[in-house]
Amino acid sequence: MSLCLTEGSSIPLFLQHWWMEAVCADKQWDVLLATDKGGAIVAALPYLIGSKLGLRYVVQPQLTQSGGPWFRPDTMDNEMQAARQLIDQLKRLHLAYYQQNFSPLVTNWLPFYWAGYRQTTRYTYRIPDISDPQQVFARFDASRRQRQIHRLEGKLHPIDVTPRQFVDFHIDYWQSRGRKDLLSDRFMLRIIQTATERRQGLLMGLADDEGTLQGARFVVYDDRCAYSLLSALRPGHPNGTSAMLFWQIINRLSGTTQAFDFEGSMDQGIELSYRLYGATQIPYFRISKLL
Repeated sequence: MSLCLTEGSSIPLFLQHWWMEAVCADKQWDVLLATDKGGAIVAALPYLIGSKLGLRYVVQPQLTQSGGPWFRPDTMDNEMQAARQLIDQLKRLHLAYYQQNFSPLVTNWLPFYWAGYRQTTRYTYRIPDISDPQQVFARFDASRRQRQIHRLEGKLHPIDVTPRQFVDFHIDYWQSRGRKDLLSDRFMLRIIQTATERRQGLLMGLADDEGTLQGARFVVYDDRCAYSLLSALRPGHPNGTSAMLFWQIINRLSGTTQAFDFEGSMDQGIELSYRLYGATQIPYFRISKLL
């Protein structure tokens, strides 16, 4: 926790102590630390331990875009050595399997390659600068995204929703599609309440003139980036409700954080949807190994 307090947002949101506490509650998680010759911490790797049939493994916690190592920015010359320290400590965990998505900030996985790990490149989509919402809107696809938003102006209105309202709406959304919500209501409530109480989470809904909630979205953020994590739509919602939600959230957070991450998908249809917002493709590494 003290490292997160001293390093602030140089440590990505999903590696922060408060986030790991929230997503790993009632589970076993810890952090590996690498130090320089003077004993100063130069790298850290939070991880969640799972077990099945007596085998231990490390995988991503739910709703967590990235994990993996953090390296102190002013000690990049020691990055190779720090990575080797972390890899040696991973060996001592006696894992059967390891898999983590590294933050897009980590562009060097060479020490892990040397240690026999495998890498798959994945992508998210991000608007790198939302400080001027009108410039952001100008990059939206005119024939679809801009038109959808213009058509809903005056018809849908942004409203704040409570964590309980959002969770119930999210559960109903999946039920309407004939599927069970993969996230428990307890888990969602804990994440949303923790983030919003820290003023690092935003819940926003869109309602029609009768006050009926048509769509809602939950994002988390620090001063570096906002991340879209959860969303839900009412059956029969007006076309463009999701686009209007993104636009309203970007407006709300434009003076609070620098970038907006759509939590992009490798799914072809979802990838196209996010690209229509003028977002930039951002690669990140998925590192894995059978140990």
